[in-house]
Amino acid sequence: MTSIGITIAFYALSGLSIGAAVAVFLTRNLLHAVIFVILAFIGMAGLFVTLSADFLAVSQVMIYAGAISVLLVFAVMLTPYASRDNGNSLFAPVGVLVGLGFAALIGFVATQVAWPVFSGSDLEAQNFTGTVRTIGGALLGGYALPFELASVLLLAALVGAIALVREDER
Repeated sequence: MTSIGITIAFYALSGLSIGAAVAVFLTRNLLHAVIFVILAFIGMAGLFVTLSADFLAVSQVMIYAGAISVLLVFAVMLTPYASRDNGNSLFAPVGVLVGLGFAALIGFVATQVAWPVFSGSDLEAQNFTGTVRTIGGALLGGYALPFELASVLLLAALVGAIALVREDER
């Protein structure tokens, strides 16, 4: 049985993440939407902590709440001011219906699947170790080259995006 603190934290972080995601959808200001996205990313990192996925939590904060959010802020700041408002879209009702459909599907799966539950006496639950050492060893060992190539590719994409939106000074 899990502690009451973990359960309360899970529900609070779930509410934070869902509330921030809904706020992204409802806000009219693009910069406010980016801030709500960052808040949703941080809420997801907290959910990973409650699920004992420490590496995923740190990655969520570093990659999404850090790097991707900075990239979004750059994109917003490089966008002309006239096109920054979130105008009405013809696809908003369709998006709401698709989102509600996915939520219903996820709720159905979550309640109807017989998920395994580990108690304190289970051997597998007692021998659980962290994931940071294993994943870090893989990234800096056998997968070091693809990891570095991905970082160079992301850097080239960022430089290319800045070059595309930069006004020529001729």
